[in-house]
Amino acid sequence: MKSSDTKIAFIGLGLMGVPMAKNLLKAGYQIVGFDLSKEVAAKFSDDKGFQFASTPEQAIEGANITILMLPDSSIIDAVLWGSNGPAGIASKLSKNSYLIDMSSSSPISSKENNHQLERLGIKFIDAPVSGGVKKAIDGSLAIIVGGKKEHFNELQPLLECMGKSIVHVGDAGAAHAVKALNNYVSAAGLIAASEALNAANKFGLDPHIVNKVFNASTGRNNTTENKVENFMLNDAFNSGFSLALMRKDVQIALSFIENMNCYANLAKQCVLTAKEADEKLGKGADHTAMYDYVRSRAL
Repeated sequence: MKSSDTKIAFIGLGLMGVPMAKNLLKAGYQIVGFDLSKEVAAKFSDDKGFQFASTPEQAIEGANITILMLPDSSIIDAVLWGSNGPAGIASKLSKNSYLIDMSSSSPISSKENNHQLERLGIKFIDAPVSGGVKKAIDGSLAIIVGGKKEHFNELQPLLECMGKSIVHVGDAGAAHAVKALNNYVSAAGLIAASEALNAANKFGLDPHIVNKVFNASTGRNNTTENKVENFMLNDAFNSGFSLALMRKDVQIALSFIENMNCYANLAKQCVLTAKEADEKLGKGADHTAMYDYVRSRAL
């Protein structure tokens, strides 16, 4: 699929969507984008291959590929199928075109969307990303892909414009399952590190030194390696990923684990802790502010 012959509809131009779309533009793809915030169009003022649409329906006209980068499955389902109003975009997508859901969606919902889109002659893959805004900007995201292998093979060159590590993990919905579980494990590590470092500090230990020990020992995880010094112990709390999104992600993971009839005691506690912290810290709080929340709860 050559970039010069491909028209992309990109729906959802937020913190991640904008740099992802820009990397596709750099590769020569033509993009018609849509976002509820019309101000986002100004971010593409120097990009000749970009047009801003006034509606999702306008964005998908004649598109070979439609990319969704939206907050959650309820919004995705409303965009695709409509919600208490006009029908969504699914019935208006070009036959044999691709729909790529790059959001952090429910794997159960994604599997169902795949079945419904197949009946309409639309090829679906789920391709959630990991790595945050920094990696979205430099095109080095990790992209997990679910769907038919032949669809993955055809879209891999396009995905490589946005990501560095691209792994096909199974059928449709599989990527969203893996992403949800990864985000849960990551969130559990963040909460555990926050609680442990707060306890160390209360005992009179230097948390910087304690974290060095973690990183040289079995407690090492993504939080201890990349977040503790850069965003937490310095009270910066500005990693660029919100606590509200972390809360959403662990809820998706818990729902998935419970749907699989699996034990989920720790996942339940992570959801409870994320909910409490999100409500306490308020709108806009960074997920690394979990450390601040844990610190504020110390007796």
